[in-house]
Amino acid sequence: MRSFLAEVIGTFCLVFAGTGAIVINDVVPGSVTHVGIALTFGLIVMAMIYSLGDISGAHLNPAVTVAFWAAKQFDRKKIVPYVIAQLIGAILASCLLRVLFLEHDHLGATLPRGPWWQSFVLEFVLTFLLMFVVLNVATGSKETGIMAGAAIGGTVALEAMFAGPICGASMNPARSIAPALVSGQLQHLWIYIVATTAGALFAVVAYQLIHVERQRAVLAADQAIEEESP
Repeated sequence: MRSFLAEVIGTFCLVFAGTGAIVINDVVPGSVTHVGIALTFGLIVMAMIYSLGDISGAHLNPAVTVAFWAAKQFDRKKIVPYVIAQLIGAILASCLLRVLFLEHDHLGATLPRGPWWQSFVLEFVLTFLLMFVVLNVATGSKETGIMAGAAIGGTVALEAMFAGPICGASMNPARSIAPALVSGQLQHLWIYIVATTAGALFAVVAYQLIHVERQRAVLAADQAIEEESP
C-alpha cells in the first residue's frame, strides 16, 4: 500500500501543479507564461522522483508503468493497482482545481491545435523520448539515483517547452484523462491515451535493441582480450 499511496500523492502533485499552472496563467493572463508552465511540469516531476522514487519508483504515469512491464522490469500484478492509483491522484487534483476555479472551461486539459494526426505524432515521439530517458537512468522500475530526477524532469520541461503549444505535451494518460473527465473535454482524449502508450512501448524496443548491441560489443571485446592473452 505504501507504493500505491505514493503513486496517488505523486500523480496528484504532478497534475495539481502542472495543470494548475495552466489554469492560473489563463485566469491571470501571462502571469506564469508558457516557459513557466513547462518548467513547472519539469520541476514537479523532478521533485516527486527525488521524494518518492525509493518508495514506488515515482512512475506517476500509466504509460511508464506499462512500459516498465513490457521491459520485464515490473511485476504484471502491480500494473492495474498502479494505474488506478495514478488515476485517483490525477482526478483528485483536477477536482480540487475545479473547486478553486469554477468558471475555467478546460482545467488544463490537453487539446490539439491543428489536425489530430499532428498531435498524435508529436505525443508518440515525445513519450518515446521521455520513456527512453527513463529506461536509461532508472534502476530497474524505479526512477532513483542522483541524476534520475534531473534527467527525467529536464526532459519533461524540454518537451513541454517546444511542443506544448501544439499538442499540450501530455506524455501521460493520467495527466490528460483527469482534466478531460472533470471538465467534460473528452473529444480528443483518445489521442493522449493511445499515442503516449504506443510511444512508451516503442521506447522499450529501442532500449532493448541498443542494450543487446552493447552487450554483444562487450562480449566481443572480452573475447578479443582472451584470444590475445597468452
